[in-house]
Amino acid sequence: MQQILVVQSSARQNGSLSREYTANLVAKLQAQYPAAKVVTRDLAAQALPHLDETLLNGWMKPVDQQTDAERAASDRSNALVDELLASDVVVIGSPMYNFGITSTLKAWFDHVLRAGRTFKYTETGPVGLTPDRKVFVVTSRGGRHQGMPQDHQQPYITTALGFIGIKDVTFLHVEGQSMGEEEAGKGRAEVEAALAAVAA
Repeated sequence: MQQILVVQSSARQNGSLSREYTANLVAKLQAQYPAAKVVTRDLAAQALPHLDETLLNGWMKPVDQQTDAERAASDRSNALVDELLASDVVVIGSPMYNFGITSTLKAWFDHVLRAGRTFKYTETGPVGLTPDRKVFVVTSRGGRHQGMPQDHQQPYITTALGFIGIKDVTFLHVEGQSMGEEEAGKGRAEVEAALAAVAA
């Protein structure tokens, strides 16, 4: 393994369970692969702009026809795609906000789901161009939502990654954190057991 990409999306720098357990997971991966480079993309500390006309127009033009603003926006997106393509493992920290992912993580997906770079259109439909990498997703949730209709987090992430060819996705959920001390402790114990299984 050469590179681990860590994508943090919690709005909180302190007291964030998704950050805490993502860091624990990365430490375990580093112990297994000490030579691997770790690249961190903190979407709260350095938020990405949402899709706008400048970026969309830039994607549709050859480089020599882009305006300076379009070229800068395209270069930023290309750098994010390059980070993803250079990584053997991706670890995403994703707290559940209002039953889904953070807007910052959605912006990251909007930058890296790129026709011609991470997927292509064919006569039989879209084909992903980024297979052969492993993704771990560490979520934190106030309630227990796994497998429930209101969970728009895991299905979206699974679909978005699958669209670009990534099928090997493991979710580690920290659930029940707003349901009282006993349930919160149970949720932490569950994710710690899942982390131990990853290390094994």
